[in-house]
Amino acid sequence: MREEELDPTHIMQVGMGFFGSRTLLTAVELGVFTELGTGKMSGAQIAERLGLHPRAIPDFPDALVALGLLRRDGDGPDALYGNTAETAVFLDKEGANYIGGILEMSSSRLYGFWNNLTEALKTGEPQNEIKETGEPMFAKLYAVPERIEQFMTAMAGVSAGNFRALAKKFDFSKYRTLCDVGGATGQLSCMVASENPHMHCVSADLPKVEPIAKRYIEAAGLPHRVSTAVVDFFKDPLPKADVITMGMILHDWNLEKKKHLIKLAYDALPPGGAFIVVEALIDDARRENAFGLLMSLNMLIEFGDAFDYSGADFTEWCSEVGFDRFEVIPLAGPSSAAVAYKPG
Repeated sequence: MREEELDPTHIMQVGMGFFGSRTLLTAVELGVFTELGTGKMSGAQIAERLGLHPRAIPDFPDALVALGLLRRDGDGPDALYGNTAETAVFLDKEGANYIGGILEMSSSRLYGFWNNLTEALKTGEPQNEIKETGEPMFAKLYAVPERIEQFMTAMAGVSAGNFRALAKKFDFSKYRTLCDVGGATGQLSCMVASENPHMHCVSADLPKVEPIAKRYIEAAGLPHRVSTAVVDFFKDPLPKADVITMGMILHDWNLEKKKHLIKLAYDALPPGGAFIVVEALIDDARRENAFGLLMSLNMLIEFGDAFDYSGADFTEWCSEVGFDRFEVIPLAGPSSAAVAYKPG
């Protein structure tokens, strides 16, 4: 292609992408989509309800319209703004499918940390709270019960689609028990149990998480088939089960700890058992899943030596401990389930 035919539009869209990102994160932070869950509003009504300066109108809501995040009926001061079908379902805090928790966390934490990506790439060091406090992320997170639950809720929102897809797509008919390691609120266990009435599931996590999981399991009406277990997976063996799952767990750790967790899963499974991880798996050629690759950079920013991985990486590591059959199941968006089967 000749030089005069080249177009810099894509470069500019990526380079200035933080404009749109910050606009969405701010809208979630302000509760725009929740306010509009009660009905359409004019720009002036939005400003009054959210305490915005007149200068914010109409640019702020119109930008959300142009980004495909709001709908607008009419033009000028009398125009009425409303949620799109997607923001009504996923960004209204009053709805059951709210995923804004992860966006709230991105706004309050990750957005600022990503400003230090250059330093992270040059030093290999995390760029989160540890720089100021010296405490690893999880130590700081688990120190305050309210902070734990906020994090669990955020992760539950973003994981719901993937866990629901796994519960439907994976063939659980030949299995009877499941242990979800790092089970947080018990969401994956509850979804598998709901979709597969013959399954009995255990959500295993640290002691401070167990009361949160029990409450969510009770609310789901599944305490008869979903239970909890207290596990520190760097100190304890895992509960025995036909299926061991880890949702967004392996990517939090370096290679040595990843392999430790894989070996724990292998030891906890019976012959023919299945080990399933749910992640934004990077494609094997490392060319297509931009979200998975960017998530791996986020692991650098959060933990330093942690990283995301491909299905081929997972297969290689699992083969080392004895797993002999593998598959990758596409789930929601850029995420997949990688499955390793123990010889029968």
